[in-house]
Amino acid sequence: MPRKQFMAVSLATLLALAGCTTPAPQRPTPESGSQVPTSNIKTVTTGLDAPWSVVFRNGTPLVSERDSGRILELSDGGTSRAIGTVPGVAAAGEGGLLGLAVDDQDRLYAYSTGAAGNRIQRFTVSGTPGQLVLGSPETILEGIPKANNHNGGRLAFGPDGFLYATVGDAGQRENAQDVDSLSGKILRMTPDGGVPTDNPFPGSLVYSYGHRNPQGLTWADDGTMFATEFGQNAWDELNIITAGANYGWPTVVGIATTGDFTDPVQQWTPETASPSGMAYLDGALYLANLRGEVLRTVPVANPSTATDYFQGKLGRLRDVVVSPEGTIWVITNNSDGRGNPGPDDDQIVEVDFG
Repeated sequence: MPRKQFMAVSLATLLALAGCTTPAPQRPTPESGSQVPTSNIKTVTTGLDAPWSVVFRNGTPLVSERDSGRILELSDGGTSRAIGTVPGVAAAGEGGLLGLAVDDQDRLYAYSTGAAGNRIQRFTVSGTPGQLVLGSPETILEGIPKANNHNGGRLAFGPDGFLYATVGDAGQRENAQDVDSLSGKILRMTPDGGVPTDNPFPGSLVYSYGHRNPQGLTWADDGTMFATEFGQNAWDELNIITAGANYGWPTVVGIATTGDFTDPVQQWTPETASPSGMAYLDGALYLANLRGEVLRTVPVANPSTATDYFQGKLGRLRDVVVSPEGTIWVITNNSDGRGNPGPDDDQIVEVDFG
């Protein structure tokens, strides 16, 4: 069945799913309560176990499950099947099988927590849709510090063809300011895990530093790079990422206006945000929020503003991606131990904002 024929989610179903430094001035409050016609909201799949990331390989959706270590493929009818399990995943707290990415040779990359730390591995995928098989792992980067919290975990290929990875401070906040440590950084590497010659710190994978727990990455049409970041108690952040820039953690949080650090372009209190995955489409950023339980849109032309959708109707949101059809896919994250799962959770829904 074509993906466009997924069953529409009714409004009744959505409602049933509800379940540092001196703080800087608050940014304008996002417009809340905005609605999308229910005919434009469709169920992709249900019954997922703590899903974390979704990518498309030759049009086939692949989903990571944090705690099980499984990678699932989704059929056009919304059914899921495991193509394999990433070996050696040591799921604990926020660690486990996290971000996925696909390169231009259709190889799959996964960021996961192992016994000795977080690592990035590459896999071949064989077979045809409905019969895909995950190959053996090739570790391209290992020894990334791990902890029960603050593992980062997002992977994405940039428009320059390099692989970017977000890494949390793993609870050792001072390492975020140490450019010799991988903790609290955004990393940039070749598809084989090598250091690009134009990275800002010679011989280092570090692209930017001073991060606490970044988990969203995307690029606008002009190549501007954006990242979301979990703050501590005061502010969560949306940042524009530039090579070699210092984003302040743990010295400052949020918009500090000191001139010594790069400030976020927008900030939110954690209870209204906790931003994880992020996507870009048609001039807007789409941010999946966990504690805030909203899909937040931010116009690139004016990134100090925002509009919220689905306030509390889908529960915790972990990832958001653009489908091959140009619609937005959103992953819920209510079965991760911190949410209140409904009968269909966890699930992926498709939203057509057009």
